[in-house]
Amino acid sequence: MRRTWLAAVAAMALVAPAQAADLRVGTSSDIVTLDPGNHRSRVTESALLNVYDALVARTDDMKLVPELAESVTQIDATTWEAKLRRGVRFHDGSEMTAEDVKFTYDRLTRTNAMDGKTSPRQSLVGPVAETIVVDSHTVRFKLSSPWPIFRAYIPFNQIVSKAFVEKVKTDGMATQAMGTGPFKLTEWRRGDSLILERFPGYYGGSPDLLPVGPARVDRVIFRIIPEPASRVAALLAGEVDLIDELPHHAIRQIEANPRTQVLRTNGTRSFFIDLNNLKPPFNDPRVRQAANHAINRQLIIDRLLNGLAVPLATLISPDSYGYNASLKPYAHDVARARALLAEAGHPNGVDVTLDVTNAFKEQGEVVAQMLTQAGIRAKVQLWEATALSDMWKDPAKHDRQMYFRSWGDGALDPVGIFNPVLKSRDRGNFSGYSNAEVDRLLTAADTEIDVEARSRMYQDAQAIIHRETPLLYLWLPQDVYGASRRLKDWGPSPRGVVKLHDARLD
Repeated sequence: MRRTWLAAVAAMALVAPAQAADLRVGTSSDIVTLDPGNHRSRVTESALLNVYDALVARTDDMKLVPELAESVTQIDATTWEAKLRRGVRFHDGSEMTAEDVKFTYDRLTRTNAMDGKTSPRQSLVGPVAETIVVDSHTVRFKLSSPWPIFRAYIPFNQIVSKAFVEKVKTDGMATQAMGTGPFKLTEWRRGDSLILERFPGYYGGSPDLLPVGPARVDRVIFRIIPEPASRVAALLAGEVDLIDELPHHAIRQIEANPRTQVLRTNGTRSFFIDLNNLKPPFNDPRVRQAANHAINRQLIIDRLLNGLAVPLATLISPDSYGYNASLKPYAHDVARARALLAEAGHPNGVDVTLDVTNAFKEQGEVVAQMLTQAGIRAKVQLWEATALSDMWKDPAKHDRQMYFRSWGDGALDPVGIFNPVLKSRDRGNFSGYSNAEVDRLLTAADTEIDVEARSRMYQDAQAIIHRETPLLYLWLPQDVYGASRRLKDWGPSPRGVVKLHDARLD
């Protein structure tokens, strides 16, 4: 009997880790809210995609596949219809219906729909004017104008429970969650961790994203570890199974460890420097062109980014729809940069300040050195990210000159990055750039259904901003993660999100 008992205990010890599998993720920053309709944060979206699903999802190669919807079809130029899966349950056991979809989209599209506030994700639903319930599992979307990328933007909009939101209100949604996703909320310790547990009633996810079924780990724990060296140390020590934003200088260290590995994918986030087009010296396009000639992009990519990036000719990814392949990145040419400065009336150069967040201090310092060598004497000033973004929102009201930042384009369509960053007075236009022809082309492309004609519009607009250089164009890096070799069946997505439905631990 004693031998039998010992054998049973030994068997239980072997089985226990699989039964109580915790997948631990070391992430560089905390989420801002648990409300999928009340943020514009990729980190937040990444975590919440484990709790909430959308009508349509994207595969890792960026193809659109049905998720909560069985199909999404276009009826006419301004009407789309979604047929919903039956038997999909929210985490409280209630069934998801067309009423929840309508409520979600009304909440996103209507002004002041969130208890007097308007969703910051309103632009991600474009010209959706009305969402109509046809029957319990059919919804119809009426658009105020044609929007060729309607289906491509559906994955950004996760479905919430009407009953739950009406119960907890907008304020309650910030700290509580009720989704249809593979994991449900256990606890959010702000600044420390987000703890999710497997939802056993999960419908299985998109049939095009294998394997279909419940999540394969019991819990996911997102640990907030802002310091890069601390994230790397936690991975090497086995304290976490996955870390984001792996520093490039740590790649060899992770690859040399037999228990860890490096995972990478082509990213969708373009890096650039806003140049204040409204104030000297960058109100002169010759000075902006000089800045672009001053940077040896490939050298920075090779030395600082381990070769894991591509130099940019504009801010559009080479993988994006509408990319203008005829444009080349500005050549590194210090003599040309100095000549352009002299033409602009600055034969002795200019003095400027480059605003950089702490996360990109090293890259900013190297860029500043290269600018200085070409006569644009740049001093780096470090800032906390939120403070810097708030200060730059209206370039007419400040005297800042250069801002090192990035912008993601998760749909790989220029409308997601070109419009907000360079259309006159748009929400992400921190440079103050304004060009009537660029605005005309971008506005026309918004509603152009002809795929080839729309692509030409974006290519023509890129040619203009390549010539006028409202920004200092830098590079588009790969997204790099460090992972335990125990982590199986998970790979990074170009969207830059960490969805862990398929992940398992060996």
